[in-house]
Amino acid sequence: MPVRTIRLRSIEARRYTEPNQIPRPLRIDHNVTVVNISLNDENTSNIEFQYAANYGSVGIIRMEGNLIFEDKNIKDLVDAWKTSRKMPDNVATTVHNAIIHACLTEAVFIARDLNLPPPIPLPQIKIGKPPKREGPEIA
Repeated sequence: MPVRTIRLRSIEARRYTEPNQIPRPLRIDHNVTVVNISLNDENTSNIEFQYAANYGSVGIIRMEGNLIFEDKNIKDLVDAWKTSRKMPDNVATTVHNAIIHACLTEAVFIARDLNLPPPIPLPQIKIGKPPKREGPEIA
């Protein structure tokens, strides 16, 4: 796996309204920003990032950190970042998914402490007779 470690440097969370004033439905926007990519050694780079779960007028959860990314062509990645501030699609997918997985897990616990809804949709359980489906089932 090319992502070695993820470390959070700062966490900021704020609630703007009282729990009984949360509008329904509530939209939660997630944003991941890669701030900088720098070379560590011949095979690894340091990628600085910011993550935010924005609850609109209700609150926000922000995190900053860095991750260590390992690749045999790491120098090309760092050079491309310095010139165009872009990463190849496969690297960007890996990096953004790693950041989302690490930060979203942490954000769930922070949201609970602030009495905010979790930043991920929770599964809904329906008890009773399942609805009748028409047509073939596709798995």
